[in-house]
Amino acid sequence: MFTKVWNDIKNGQIAPVYCIFGEESYFVDETIKRLKISLSSTEEVETMSFDLDESPVDLVIDEADTFPFFSERKLIIAKNASFLKAAEKGKEKIDHNIKRLENWLVQPPSFSVTIFIAPYEKLDERKKITKLMKESSIMLQAETPKENDLAIWIRNEVSTYGKNISDDAIDKLVEMVGANMMQLQMEIEKISLYLGNDTQISSSLVEELVAKTLEHDAFKMLNAYLSHNHAEALQIYHDLLRQKEEPIMLVGLLASNIRTMNNVYYLQKKGYHPNQISKQLKIHPYRVKLMLENRNRPSEERLLKALKNLSEIDLQLKSVSGNRERYLEMFLLKAL
Repeated sequence: MFTKVWNDIKNGQIAPVYCIFGEESYFVDETIKRLKISLSSTEEVETMSFDLDESPVDLVIDEADTFPFFSERKLIIAKNASFLKAAEKGKEKIDHNIKRLENWLVQPPSFSVTIFIAPYEKLDERKKITKLMKESSIMLQAETPKENDLAIWIRNEVSTYGKNISDDAIDKLVEMVGANMMQLQMEIEKISLYLGNDTQISSSLVEELVAKTLEHDAFKMLNAYLSHNHAEALQIYHDLLRQKEEPIMLVGLLASNIRTMNNVYYLQKKGYHPNQISKQLKIHPYRVKLMLENRNRPSEERLLKALKNLSEIDLQLKSVSGNRERYLEMFLLKAL
């Protein structure tokens, strides 16, 4: 849907009102960027931004109804349109004039382009304003693509720099960065610039250049430990200590990963499809895939024992002084 809308914007087919809902900020930023490019010919487009958590929607309507001074059309960005989602009465930060907005949506001015941004997973479909917004605007859902779609997007993004990327490199990139498309875009740009005239992005190059996140290192350390690769687990741990990471936080990350892993295996036994597991646990499908494809999958007994040991280490770190790094180090050295 975004591809079609972006092509329309590029060709000058711009609607007066857009509504983007969802938690993936990449699509919001990219749509705004493309609208600015299309709206500005020789001069920069006149842009106004409002936070609807702090300003009433009346200000957005007033600005949209005011003729632009420096360009033929102007762009108005209305962030945090919380009136489109379900909310408890009395909990709203601002008292919005929804009736006026409903009337305005029926015939918005042609000289303004207004984007309502609702960074929420779901909207309240029962509300009249939500139904009217769907009828009167270009409604777009900003959600992270599924595994196959994400791989296609990565290939397309890489191709814009004149580069190619292997399947292994895609897997490694998503493993290290996660499904954050904005971060993926920045890493792809960085790798492409580093390559210069070379065109092939390999898994080893991704491993070398992509900035490692704490979550990625913790997950890698846990996998090394559960695979009895104690030397690698210790190396990662010592690297994290050199980066001034606290042992008690690392214990918490390891425990969280073990609980997630145990839940993934449990739901698979119950007959859940990987996509169902992803939705149930609210984690990206690629992370589920990594766990399910693990050849050295630990038993439930091992996972629960490791979780128990980590809880004891957590207690020690909170109650005992001395060489705090040693407690988790001894955990990583012992085989379950």
